[in-house]
Amino acid sequence: LDTGEVIDPFGGREDLAKKTVRTVGDPFRRFDEDGLRPVRAIRFSATLGFGIEKNTLAAIPKGLEKTRLVSVERFRDEFTKMLAADTPSTALKLLEETGVLALLIPELTACRGITQQDIRGYHRFDVLDHLFFACDGAPREKLTVRLAALFHDVGKPAVRAVSERTGGDGAVQPVITFYNHEKVSAELCAKILTRLRFPNHLADAVSHLVAEHMFFYEPSWTDAAVRRFVRRVTPEALEDIFDLRRADTYGMSGVAPSLQTGPWVANLLDLKERAAIVLSEKAVLDLKSLAVSGNDLVAAGIPAGKVLGAILRELLETVVDDPGENTREHLLGIAKNIYKKYEGSQ
Repeated sequence: LDTGEVIDPFGGREDLAKKTVRTVGDPFRRFDEDGLRPVRAIRFSATLGFGIEKNTLAAIPKGLEKTRLVSVERFRDEFTKMLAADTPSTALKLLEETGVLALLIPELTACRGITQQDIRGYHRFDVLDHLFFACDGAPREKLTVRLAALFHDVGKPAVRAVSERTGGDGAVQPVITFYNHEKVSAELCAKILTRLRFPNHLADAVSHLVAEHMFFYEPSWTDAAVRRFVRRVTPEALEDIFDLRRADTYGMSGVAPSLQTGPWVANLLDLKERAAIVLSEKAVLDLKSLAVSGNDLVAAGIPAGKVLGAILRELLETVVDDPGENTREHLLGIAKNIYKKYEGSQ
C-alpha cells in the first residue's frame, strides 16, 4: 500500500480488460472445491457480458456431480441474477450447453427439438429457443414476468399433436397443435418454482400468469366479457399479463416489444384501455364487493354450506354481467329463487 504496487500473480487485470471469466489455476480443481462456482461463472458471463475462457468452460460439464450437491437455494439465487441480465438467454444457453440446465431444470431441456412451425407460420423456433427469447423480451425489472415468459410453454412437449390439413393446391400439410398447454405449463411451472424454493407467493403469481396467457381478445367483446377477463386475470396481474403477451410475441418474431406493430397490438391496447375503464368504475369483481354477504343470505333463510357458496358465485356472475343488479334487494331476490331451484333438485 505504501508504494502503490499492484500484485497480480494470476493475470486478473488482463482478463478484466479482455472481458474474460477464468478460474485461478486448474478449473476442474476449483469447481471440485465448490459446485456453485460453475454456475457463478455462467452468471458473470451473462450479467457482465464476459466470455468464459475455453478451459474454464470445458471444465463445467466435468464437475456436474459436485454441482448436484449445491443447495437449491444457492442455485436459485444465482439463477435469479441471471434472469436480471439484459439478455438472460445468454446464461440460459450456457446452462443448457454445459449440462447444468438438464441437471437442475430438466423440464426446460425437454423442450429442445419440440418443433412448432407449420403452414400457419406462427413460430420460427423450437419451444426451448422460443422460451429463451421470450424471457429476453420480458421487462428486466419484473422477475415475475421473466419467469412466466421462461416457463409459459414448458408443458408443450406433453401435449404436442400433429394432424394433417389439405391446402388449396391439394397438398397435404402437417398442422401442429398444443391444446391445453397453458394448463399443463402452469402445473409444471408451480412444481419447478417450488422445487427451486422460490417464495410461494411468487410461484403462485407466475403460474397464474402462465395459466392465463392464452387469451384472444377481439374488439367485439362485450363490456361484460371485459369484466370477466379482468376478474379472471385479477386487477393486480393485468399489467404483467400484457407484458407477458408482448414477451411471447418477441419470442416468436424477434421484434422488440417497443417496436411491435400490427392489428394484434391495436387489440392489446384496446383491451388495456377497456380494462382500465373497468377498474376506474370500480366494477364488482369479487365476492367482497357484492351488495350482500353470506350472513345476509343466512338471515334470509339460506343455510350455510356449499349451496350458499355456490349461490354467492352465481350472484357474482350476475353482477359481472349487469352491474346494475348489485343491490341488496335484487340480489336477495335472486338468491332466494336460486335456492328454491337447489331445493327442488334435491
